[in-house]
Amino acid sequence: MTTILIKDAQIVTMNRNGDIITGDIFIENDRITAIGPELNPAQVDKVIDAKHRTIIPGFIQTHIHLCQTIFRGKGDDLELMDWLKKRIWPLEASHDEESIYYSAMLGIGELIQSGTTTIVDMETVHHTDFAFQAIAESGMRALSGKVMMDKGDEVPFALQEKTSESLQQSVDLLEKWNGHDDGRIQYAFSPRFVISCTEELLREVRSLSEQYQVKVHTHASENLGEIEIVQAETGMRNVVYLDHLGLANERLILAHCIWLDEEEKRIIHDRGVHVSHCPGSNLKLSSGIAETPDMLKLDISVSLGADGAPCNNNLDMFNEMRLAALIQKPIHGPTAMNAQTVFRMATIGGARAVGMEKEIGSLEVGKKADLAILDLNNFHTYPSFDVDPISRIVYSATRADVETTIINGRIVMENRIMRTIDKDIVLPEANRSIQRLLKRANLR
Repeated sequence: MTTILIKDAQIVTMNRNGDIITGDIFIENDRITAIGPELNPAQVDKVIDAKHRTIIPGFIQTHIHLCQTIFRGKGDDLELMDWLKKRIWPLEASHDEESIYYSAMLGIGELIQSGTTTIVDMETVHHTDFAFQAIAESGMRALSGKVMMDKGDEVPFALQEKTSESLQQSVDLLEKWNGHDDGRIQYAFSPRFVISCTEELLREVRSLSEQYQVKVHTHASENLGEIEIVQAETGMRNVVYLDHLGLANERLILAHCIWLDEEEKRIIHDRGVHVSHCPGSNLKLSSGIAETPDMLKLDISVSLGADGAPCNNNLDMFNEMRLAALIQKPIHGPTAMNAQTVFRMATIGGARAVGMEKEIGSLEVGKKADLAILDLNNFHTYPSFDVDPISRIVYSATRADVETTIINGRIVMENRIMRTIDKDIVLPEANRSIQRLLKRANLR
């Protein structure tokens, strides 16, 4: 048994009462077994002095593309469909095993450094096994899956799949990785979006999701041009079509959902569908601003994600929280999307989306030890006197304030030093990989 005692911290629990206390956290193996003042367990392997530090639940990002991290800076200033066709799809088609692995490691390193402990990740068509290998080695908690694309005239040949092969490869990956490391890694079927998937594939995904009781992770209603294509092909809007196919249920995570009509909002609410709001990506791709306050008023499950590095340029939850709050205020008034609301979306809201609200998303006895320790003792976070701690985190803190990150009871970063990823290897390999891919895709 491995034990960790974290001493004398301000603890933002995110429990039902929203308690913020000063005290200790005791971790045994992967679980929090005690929270309170002056804990004195009989045996402790490691003590972390967290005096004048703030402990928060690890962030849960519900829409990430690890395979795209090495495309950072390669898709700037384009709208969605041009971004996909001119840059992202050609680069994804050029991926090899090493580039997928180092792209994933690069992204996970950034996520850990900014306090994210759980992700919902969508990979590309090929080499997804190597992304799972990176996730396994890094210690990140993840739901991930190969992207599924069996339709589309302008899709590069290397990304064009046969329906049966896409389904079989997905099932093979699921059976290998789902439940790995006592459930730290889970599989999620990942059809890219309606435009790139046949009805046959989507219906089979629905059946397989039910059979294996795993999540489905896809994009919907991100861009007006995308919606026009879906309506022309199906006669229905995105969410209505997914509901028609039986996919709209509590296992479905929809990224973006910017352009929803009232019927689609009703379906999302009634079926228990989860929405991943990605404000940074939505702004950079000029896609629009999601009606997040309206969705929350309807008690729709909404969480946060950074999306991918080439449509956001960073994977920082502090940035997403701040944007999620600020972009709504000119429309809905200064009290809309307050700090508590967006912090909840980033923690327990994300846990709800991945079906793990009893395991992660808050700091409580019996839950998994997924947390971040912040050092908020700096110019940009002071004064601290009589300031709400969650306000300080959402509106003032940055990823540079994350000092230590623990996932599943394992210290993956301590005092800003990575423990599971070798930065000196990953950075140069990421550079070598993107050089190779740009040449292969003829995009230099």
